[in-house]
Amino acid sequence: MTQTAIKDVPLLIDGQFVTSTSREGREVINPATQEVLARVPFATPEEVQRAVASAKAAFATWRKTPIGARARIFLRYQQLIREHMSELAALLTAEQGKTLADAEGDVFRGLEVVEHAAAIGNLQLGELANNVASGVDTYTLLQPLGVCAGITPFNFPAMIPLWMFPMAIACGNTFVLKPSEQDPLVTMRLAELALEAGVPPGVLNVVHGGPAVVDALCDHPDIKALSFVGSTRVGTHVYRRASEAGKRVQCMMGAKNHAVVMPDAPREQTLANLVGAAFGAAGQRCMAVSVVVLVGEANSWVPDLVAKARSLKVGAGHEHGTDVGPLISCQALDRVSGLIERGLSEGATLELDGRNIQVERYEKGNFVGPTLFSGVTTDMTLYREELFGPVLCVMHAATLDEAIALINANPNGNGVALFTRSGAAARRFQEDIDVGQVGINVPIPVPVPLFSFSGSRASKLGDLGPYGKQAVLFYTQTKTITTRWPDEQDVGSAGVVNTTITLK
Repeated sequence: MTQTAIKDVPLLIDGQFVTSTSREGREVINPATQEVLARVPFATPEEVQRAVASAKAAFATWRKTPIGARARIFLRYQQLIREHMSELAALLTAEQGKTLADAEGDVFRGLEVVEHAAAIGNLQLGELANNVASGVDTYTLLQPLGVCAGITPFNFPAMIPLWMFPMAIACGNTFVLKPSEQDPLVTMRLAELALEAGVPPGVLNVVHGGPAVVDALCDHPDIKALSFVGSTRVGTHVYRRASEAGKRVQCMMGAKNHAVVMPDAPREQTLANLVGAAFGAAGQRCMAVSVVVLVGEANSWVPDLVAKARSLKVGAGHEHGTDVGPLISCQALDRVSGLIERGLSEGATLELDGRNIQVERYEKGNFVGPTLFSGVTTDMTLYREELFGPVLCVMHAATLDEAIALINANPNGNGVALFTRSGAAARRFQEDIDVGQVGINVPIPVPVPLFSFSGSRASKLGDLGPYGKQAVLFYTQTKTITTRWPDEQDVGSAGVVNTTITLK
């Protein structure tokens, strides 16, 4: 039998998909089967330089392209994404492991940002103050910055790239994207569709790589802004290095998301929400609920929560009926299994053990089934570290105030949820909790693109979010212009125009 040759994932430079000359790289592996899908060459320094140079050259004309013309490209782009939704989801599932439903959700949440980018002109309006002084007007322009860059993680290979380059490009910038080297195939297909939609050569470029390419993007003097989503360790490095290079930087990083359950919460609805938020996408999302705080009598819910988690089906993402797919890699499997073992050794009670699960026909897959600990305390590794796997920690608080204090003491501030029927409890919770994104009976409170992703504290570095109104401010420079058109009365006796602005 002839073995099919493994293809290299191309780079996108100046509107052309090109094969890297690099000998360094890694394989893209199906996490359910260990099948090698492709090879990702890591871009050479010269190739990164070519991508940035292409973006810089394209900026000269793209920045002058009318807002309406840019918007029409994204109207076409969103239609192409809709037409290829099934293909994109299948590709994403093969390389990342998500269920097809999760994969479609990944693409769809990115599509919403593309739709928002198509209407972004309404957010690029400047301000005007007429006659701020005698005959003087002042107004502002929101002008594009130039070349921008984005570094995206493995867990949302469609959504997060679509958070970045459509917003930047719609604002008149050009872009260099570095997708995760673990699952770049769906990202490259999205880039191909962007070209088909009419994005001109050089306006969008894609390079692949590891730390060396990340550092090159942080350091390059022609890159004016950089957006990052990923781990706290890498995000802190990126923020520091890119900021020192004079760039605008936004980093969405690690999390420890809590869900607080009051005794009056609707039981079946809440249990379903908790299980979906904890174990969906195999727990590999920065907004996953990894801690449930049961308040007062709600502590009796533990057996019901275990039963609901036990009912989930573990399997390959493309298989019908799968609820929990594999982890992204063998290394991730080892890490999550090690954290479970650490939880046992530190004294937590293992209510449901998802280790060593066997999935028929997928014996080589990176599977961990839903896992649930009770009796977790704040000093345990399970609580202090971001788990990024299908592991849920259950804690108990006597009162709502005690639950709020527990959450506010955690350094992270990405998302939090409260389940209750009480409007008074909900109001107090949303006022007193120190977390950027709050859900009331909503387990994963990521806002739609009309707003902005607003993680806070240790979960975020930078002041502005990656989409919504905040993204327009991030990707544009405000220029203030003050004008005066003198008439004969402004000419003094010596024939000199009076240049002093006097407020009257």
